[in-house]
Amino acid sequence: MDQQPIRIGNQTAYHCPACIPYEFAIRNAFDAFEWFSDKGQSGWCEDDMNQDKRYEIRRQGQAADLHFSVHAPHAADPTTTVGTAAILRSIRFAEDVGAKIVNLHLFPAHSPERFADSLIALLEPAQRAAVRLTIENTPQTSPEDFNALFGILSGVSAAVGWVGMCLDMGHANLFAGTRNDYVRFVDRLAEHVPVLHWHAHENWGDRDSHLTLFTGPSARDERGVRELARRLLWKGFEGSVILEQWPHPPELLVETRDRLHVVLGSLQAEQHSRSARKPFWAEKADAAGRPRG
Repeated sequence: MDQQPIRIGNQTAYHCPACIPYEFAIRNAFDAFEWFSDKGQSGWCEDDMNQDKRYEIRRQGQAADLHFSVHAPHAADPTTTVGTAAILRSIRFAEDVGAKIVNLHLFPAHSPERFADSLIALLEPAQRAAVRLTIENTPQTSPEDFNALFGILSGVSAAVGWVGMCLDMGHANLFAGTRNDYVRFVDRLAEHVPVLHWHAHENWGDRDSHLTLFTGPSARDERGVRELARRLLWKGFEGSVILEQWPHPPELLVETRDRLHVVLGSLQAEQHSRSARKPFWAEKADAAGRPRG
């Protein structure tokens, strides 16, 4: 079966009204878009849209073949009452607009057992809304945090296929154990960690600057992006890539989308031609005794 192109989209921004990046996405034929509940200076949150507006957005998304995702507030901790309520608001919004992903952050201060229990409690409303939950790495979370969490969730039948990881490559680049090497972060993820969503931005390893892809380190050398994409595709990634910035000029997003499509398309063709055998990087990882992605 031929592989489908990976969808690439942009996201709302805390410093501008949501209609601006959203209309930009439609105007430039992006095929994914993420609503981030992050009010900020102007930004957006679920309460900004009444039911009629939500249904209008749903119709527009279907007409434009635009796959929506929703990012819950960054501080929404599902182990707390306030955090759970915020995530449920994101799930209800996702259901109304036809989004299939609700993303939230992992809070490593909690034990993996406690965090897993809090996610399992959200499964019923998520499944009722036909929404999958993705858990995003922050600069403070390690690959082993995800290995432990999904080691638990992989044994819960109700969670399988409904909860996965959102790989934030910029945050992986800042994690102390893989600083300036987000590929190694992915190499340390266990096979039982399903990556369903991808937040794409980069930095110089100093701060979470959310540079547009191909304008930071990968402007000089795109091999890191290519190797990351290769690993995710071999892990079975079929989700959306969200460009997490609103640059000036915003047309940079179109250039990035087009360049990333070329990278992903070439890797999908390579994967198809190598599908009968193990990828070379996995063979090298086995030989070195490193965890496989």
